[in-house]
Amino acid sequence: MDRGQPDEVAVRAAVSLACRAPSVHNSQPWRWKLDERGLHLYADWSRSLPATDPHGADLIMSCGAALHHVRVGFASLGWRAIVHRLPDPGEADHLAAIEFDEQEPTASDVALAAAIPRRRTDRRAYSSWSVPRGLLEPLVDRASAEGVLAREVIDPSERHHLLSAITEAAVAQEADPEYRSEVHTWSGTRMGSTEGVPAANIPSGEHRYGDVQVRGFPSGELPQPEGSRLADDAGTLFVLSTSSDDTLSRLRAGEATSAVLLEATSAGLAACPLSQPLEVKHTKELVRDHVLGDSMSPQMVLRIGWAALNADPLPPTPRRPTSDVFDDLTREGA
Repeated sequence: MDRGQPDEVAVRAAVSLACRAPSVHNSQPWRWKLDERGLHLYADWSRSLPATDPHGADLIMSCGAALHHVRVGFASLGWRAIVHRLPDPGEADHLAAIEFDEQEPTASDVALAAAIPRRRTDRRAYSSWSVPRGLLEPLVDRASAEGVLAREVIDPSERHHLLSAITEAAVAQEADPEYRSEVHTWSGTRMGSTEGVPAANIPSGEHRYGDVQVRGFPSGELPQPEGSRLADDAGTLFVLSTSSDDTLSRLRAGEATSAVLLEATSAGLAACPLSQPLEVKHTKELVRDHVLGDSMSPQMVLRIGWAALNADPLPPTPRRPTSDVFDDLTREGA
């Protein structure tokens, strides 16, 4: 790239961090291209999950999470990422074009980047300890900075409707043989795989903690922390929402999801995205109407709490090699 722009080492380091972003079923549905104008993010629809994600919302949000991760990576390396979202109306797969400006990294930039390799989706039971307000408020602020509303669901009636939506969505999806086949394909992966949800990251046994049900994956080998009481899980639920439900809104919501998860990781909290109630039309409408008062469009549900005191560290989920998702067009013909 031109002088005054990040060099190849910095770009590859930031893209490598971006590829640690969470994605639906760890499908990693993104591609990156570097040219003389900057870095570009594309949706990879060949990795879509039509039974789980029939409208592609999860895929776009996954790419949004990767976009935020790359912004964090560049910021920690001394570069402000200037993002042009959906830059080409004629090329729907082109989600972002990124230019750069030098800036001094802040302590917050470095802390968020350091959280990327430590972040895990923790599907286990959480501790019975409540998370103090002082740690929850920064999560809301992180989402707000991305143009997304993060709302903790506290009201008993709203929580009841959210839990009903989670359960109803699970029942509806489990009744679909195509969904069951898709989940089976993308879960229980073994050592050496570069995609999907490994058996070592899927809890065995129960998938309900307190009054919250999480997505059931087959072939789980992860034990619950010794002595944990599934009925005492004190994880709190957040709904991330936007004023619209278009591609830009979903991309922004994915960025906000990343921002909240990294802030939670920095604070020592455990977190697990719960996209299932928003993958089924009826239950997404239930969340919109009865949790958000028909005023916003729900994009993501997050379960956040303290990991159990004696919970073992989770292994990292596999990732595809950066070379599989990154094209350096500036080196072609060199």
